[in-house]
Amino acid sequence: MSTIPDQEIGTAPAGPEPQLPARSNPVGAIARTLVSRYVIVGVWIALIVVYTAAEPGVFFTGSTFQTIFGSQQALVFLAMALLCTISVGEFVDLSVPSVFGFAATILPVLVVNHGWGVWPAAAVAVLGAVAVGAINGFLVVKMGVNTIVVTLGMSTLLTGISLWMSDMNTISGLPAGFGKIALTDVGGLPISFYYGVVLVLGFAYVLGFTPLGRHMRFVGANREVSRLSGIRVNRIRFGSFVAAGALAGLGAVIDVAALGGFNATTSSSLLLPVFASVFLGTAVVDPGRFNPVGTFVGIYFLATGILGLQLLGLQDWVSSVFYGGVLVLAVTVATVLRRRVS
Repeated sequence: MSTIPDQEIGTAPAGPEPQLPARSNPVGAIARTLVSRYVIVGVWIALIVVYTAAEPGVFFTGSTFQTIFGSQQALVFLAMALLCTISVGEFVDLSVPSVFGFAATILPVLVVNHGWGVWPAAAVAVLGAVAVGAINGFLVVKMGVNTIVVTLGMSTLLTGISLWMSDMNTISGLPAGFGKIALTDVGGLPISFYYGVVLVLGFAYVLGFTPLGRHMRFVGANREVSRLSGIRVNRIRFGSFVAAGALAGLGAVIDVAALGGFNATTSSSLLLPVFASVFLGTAVVDPGRFNPVGTFVGIYFLATGILGLQLLGLQDWVSSVFYGGVLVLAVTVATVLRRRVS
């Protein structure tokens, strides 16, 4: 008598039992995400601890932090101006500091040298910056000229015009009351600090929660696909240059009000801090992407590091070393952590 095997006829032999996928560790994933997004904040806190230990009673004081948070309003406006063009894929707008210097020179020259009222002069300064942004946008977007060529040439041109208008001197003597728009004390900090906070949060909202912001990021990611999707690519690119000019002009008015004057030779020194802050911002909050809040953190991270080193007795050259070195290190670390998370 033949025996019937245990396996039923017509069925495939039983294979090995399927292995369930290993459970992911949600806590570990959350921790890695937090580290990748906020590692710079951790380094910032560590810097404060180190400086406090190195200079007891010198660094960790109210006046030090008032200096840090009350002196970067110009850089905040300039960084947001640069983000306008970077967000749509125009990565190298080298003219932003010079547009700022151009507007900041127009204002005191008109008031002090030509007897204008301070508010009409401020309006002309902002309109001048907007006009420069429009010219940049026309040459880059409509004429197709390379962005680096246009903005580098415009930067040099504006610096020369600013030096000519000011006769290479510091122009000061604005009405004392004008300074209140920037220096009014609010909670121990000048009101200009809060202008920057409002600007950053407003820009972050536009980029993250409005159709315009999504279109800007889409254009920055892929212009051709954006065009095929019905987005008016050239209009958004042109508008980004105009917006950059407007923000640079507004920042210039606030900075002149705070300082009581301006020296046109100082605008060129803002180029490295602006780019360092914006690119360092890609290592904060949203690693790998340009974002206003990350840039804001980057600005004050760099200001803290440089002021601490100067209080330790290092010379002014340390700012260039710090801007360059920390930028490269921070972005590298954030990039590596971002890859691990993804």
